[in-house]
Amino acid sequence: MRKRKKFDYDKLIKDKKLPILTLDARWHELFPDEVKTVRIKELEQKVNQLLKQQGKTVHDIKDMKKLKKTLVSDIVVNMDIKDDLLGKAKEKKLDRNKRYINELNEKIDKASDKLSELPYKIKEANEELVLESIKNCYNKIYDNQDKLDDISDWIQKTREELKKKILAKHDIETENNLIYTYMHDILGSEVIDLFDINIKKNSENP
Repeated sequence: MRKRKKFDYDKLIKDKKLPILTLDARWHELFPDEVKTVRIKELEQKVNQLLKQQGKTVHDIKDMKKLKKTLVSDIVVNMDIKDDLLGKAKEKKLDRNKRYINELNEKIDKASDKLSELPYKIKEANEELVLESIKNCYNKIYDNQDKLDDISDWIQKTREELKKKILAKHDIETENNLIYTYMHDILGSEVIDLFDINIKKNSENP
């Protein structure tokens, strides 16, 4: 097994523009659920939750601004207040709408502050996921390389063994041919043919 060097992965990705991994189909192909480590699953969930928060916050701000616009329009329409029962009702409604608008302004400001922080949180969580994914990939590459080295060694040894076996086979075949040739020369083909026939019968019917 080869010695593995330690790298400061954090420095390698610092200030680099990185894609959001959980939104990248290629990352999901590289890390199907069955191969994800517990840590990778935790970080993936963290990134996705932050992305959902971002989407929800944008939607909430949009809805609150829409409601605020409606309330402001209602205030403008009902500005003309007379000193009668209808006027008093309008005044109450105006006060209520102003209070709602103040509350909405506070909520919009709070949501906007949250929204401004989320990109940094998403970037931070995504970087953690990138680092963990890179470490996991390189560990797998190293493990595979160790296996490849073992297989290459086995192939080399097997190739050498095969060469020896081929030479041994050739020597045995040569020896058999010589024995057979000498037997033919000494005893003649008629006698040897009789032996060949009987030996063949015996080998076929043990």
